Amino acid sequence: MTQSTPSSEGPEPAAYEWPHPPGADPAPDITTSAAAASGIAAAPGVPGAPAPGTTPSDTTTPGIVAEHVSRAFGSVQAVHDLSFTAPRGAVTALVGPNGCGKSTLMLMLASLLAPDAGRVLIDGVDPATDSPAVRAGVGWMPDQFGAWDSLRVAEVLEVMGRAYFLPTAPLRSRVDELLELMDLVPLAQQPAHVLSRGQKQRLGLARALVHAPSVLILDEPASGLDPASRRRLLRVVRSLAAAGTTVLVSSHILSELEEMADHVVFMDAGRVVEAARMRDLAARPRPWRIASLQQEALVAALSRLGVRHEEVLGPERTSSGHAEVTVHLPDEATASRLLTDLTAAHAHVIAFGPATGRLEAAYLASDAAHREGAL
Repeated sequence: MTQSTPSSEGPEPAAYEWPHPPGADPAPDITTSAAAASGIAAAPGVPGAPAPGTTPSDTTTPGIVAEHVSRAFGSVQAVHDLSFTAPRGAVTALVGPNGCGKSTLMLMLASLLAPDAGRVLIDGVDPATDSPAVRAGVGWMPDQFGAWDSLRVAEVLEVMGRAYFLPTAPLRSRVDELLELMDLVPLAQQPAHVLSRGQKQRLGLARALVHAPSVLILDEPASGLDPASRRRLLRVVRSLAAAGTTVLVSSHILSELEEMADHVVFMDAGRVVEAARMRDLAARPRPWRIASLQQEALVAALSRLGVRHEEVLGPERTSSGHAEVTVHLPDEATASRLLTDLTAAHAHVIAFGPATGRLEAAYLASDAAHREGAL
């Protein structure tokens, strides 16, 4: 990066430099906050949300707790002494590189795999002592949908409902609601095995919701979805959380997780390395991109303000056709102040925004993102 020389009229150069190294502040406790506003309106009455009175009465008990959990497969230690908590009525994102143990953890939380050490609690119940109770309250969506060749889409949901002993009349109503919710009505009589990847993902979520679980565990739910289906997924998940469901979701599409999640848990090498509230990521460093109608005016304003920045690209070198520059700022408050100062300095700014999302910036700043083989 280049350092422009400030004039005597502008603020000190330190005004737009990092006040402390990234990650210097301790991570907030993920269990201490309620669900944060996401900007997505929660639609009441979403099929699959716990009905009034069915959510566990002790709302202070976290929906998911993992305490010093370990699991190995032969010589491979998939999960090692892992602990974290996911609160009720909120969406918790699970983020980490491939092979870090996310899927193994989710299998243990869904009571489909027993830990070698430690324990997990789902709504306060240990699957090791009462697996049927846990499975009755958990909706599990794996990253790969296993379809029965002989069943049609609606029949898949009916069979799953019967597996949970749902009465016939309510089950038929629930199937119709879920087909509508996930935009599967035109596919209801299609064989499940001929669906596309995205269609199977939508059916997989409907299948996980058939028994109105109080805890929902989603492994790569947006994989293969088109943009409209992804927006639908986002609305459904946010609505479920607003209705009191505990949602744990793993995905490599960090921009969508950022819109969806209230909390984030970062995993690496089978361990939780950090847990934070999404709102707190706003106070962390990330790059910001500035576009201007006049390259000379932008350069002059940055120099006057003493802003450390990368090379200012002329309009002939950018896809937007405007002058652009990237600056690295410590938090959103500093970004707001810089925009005000650039406007006052006549920089002719027409675009000013983050170059990456909060979640992506936090992940890319971690050791896991820079380890050999992580990309």
